[in-house]
Amino acid sequence: MAKIADVFGRFEAFCVSILIYILGYVQMASSTNVQTYASAQIFYSAGSTGLQILQQVFIADSSDLLNRAFLALLPEFPFLVTVWLGPTIAGAVLRSTSWRWGYGMWAIILPAAFLPLALSLLLNQRKARRLNLIKSSRKKRRRSVFATMRRTWYDLDVGGLSLLSAAVTLILVPLTLAASAKNGWMNPSIIAMMVIGLVCLVIMPFYETSKKLAPKPLLSLHLLKQKTALAGCFLAFWYFMAFYFSVQPYLYSYLQVVQNYDVATAGRVTQTFAFTSTIAAFSVSLLIKYTRRYRIFVTIGCVIYMTGLILMLTYRTENASHAQVLFTQILVGCGGGLLNVPVQLGVQASASHQEVAAATAMFLTSMELGGAVGAAISGAVWTHSIPAKLLKYLPAESQSAAAEIFGSLAKALEYPVGSPTRIAINRSYQETMNRLLTLAIIATLPLIPLSLVMENYKLDKMSPKSQSEEDSPLTVVDPEPESEDSHSKRT
Repeated sequence: MAKIADVFGRFEAFCVSILIYILGYVQMASSTNVQTYASAQIFYSAGSTGLQILQQVFIADSSDLLNRAFLALLPEFPFLVTVWLGPTIAGAVLRSTSWRWGYGMWAIILPAAFLPLALSLLLNQRKARRLNLIKSSRKKRRRSVFATMRRTWYDLDVGGLSLLSAAVTLILVPLTLAASAKNGWMNPSIIAMMVIGLVCLVIMPFYETSKKLAPKPLLSLHLLKQKTALAGCFLAFWYFMAFYFSVQPYLYSYLQVVQNYDVATAGRVTQTFAFTSTIAAFSVSLLIKYTRRYRIFVTIGCVIYMTGLILMLTYRTENASHAQVLFTQILVGCGGGLLNVPVQLGVQASASHQEVAAATAMFLTSMELGGAVGAAISGAVWTHSIPAKLLKYLPAESQSAAAEIFGSLAKALEYPVGSPTRIAINRSYQETMNRLLTLAIIATLPLIPLSLVMENYKLDKMSPKSQSEEDSPLTVVDPEPESEDSHSKRT
């Protein structure tokens, strides 16, 4: 979506993201089977991710580095309220109408919420054209359909995007499917997907560095030479991978089974991470504005995040008190909030103004890739470990129900606490969660070294890095002409 914004404009990319997002909700609301619902998730995820990236690009376009950490949090502020209101609204929708309206209503709400920002973007874009502030690299002469398609292919780097998507998909999907596939890892389809994915991953750097095949590569070569940008992206990758080992997506089930929490309590504990991380991110954005530094908060956040995960492993036992469980979630959330926003700011600070969109997309993509890898590996561990442990620990009278217990949380909760079967179920969940938390701690080991590699910029002294307009992959849209001094301060 960042490439679309660079090539066609911010307004056009915003419209595409909203349209895809709405299509996802419409398809979910009208789905009649799992396959349709799964395909709807593709549109939903693409639209959601596109909006997330574009929001950060809009903020980076219109703010200086000193205030950007705070402004980057503005899209997250409603979450402080909606995280608690969401379950209540969902319950009201289910009581008064069908579940389909729980999804379908957003096909109406989203366009209405979208209009003010869309109109602002459109009007400013037209104003910039009148002031000749938009320099289009496209020639005025008419082109053939083939020439237009060829130009668009290179502008969007469709080849690089396809290679990256194929590599990620074909490597990660088998991690989850292997546990349930016939012959497991020896299944020919699993092997073929892994091999083709690795081949795509190896080919991609050569493709992206070819001036002939990728004249406008997906990732700026200038950014790939910036140690701060690379360190920040790797840090985001490992941070979010650890998150998917420790908090999502299996903590909710663990709390209900092992800790015997009801649905509401388990939901609130799971949401504690997001709530506390938002508060921590807000606090650190103010500290960044006051101190004009960001790296120290990245390092502190890494330390707190790692400490929280270690305590999660220590206190994540069947006899842990509610206070212990909640405190570890608060600690991990604070660490995540302290490091996430400053890292993004550091990556953007390492880029020239023309590269901000590419740098933001690179950072957010790295973070989402870390989450995808974490989700795939945790899924593989969960689907392989729990069934095997259930067969190992369940008493003889419950052995036949092992598959049903694994496949249904409600079935697992049917057995009373303290019964031999429930003890076996709890033990299976506990040992599997311990394994995932151990992986999470291992994933965080690179965080502190990576934070120290990042440049300790003095944010109020930053000036734009020189880069020619010709080489810039971006079209800059400014509502008003600005002096050289004001441009320097903003960047």
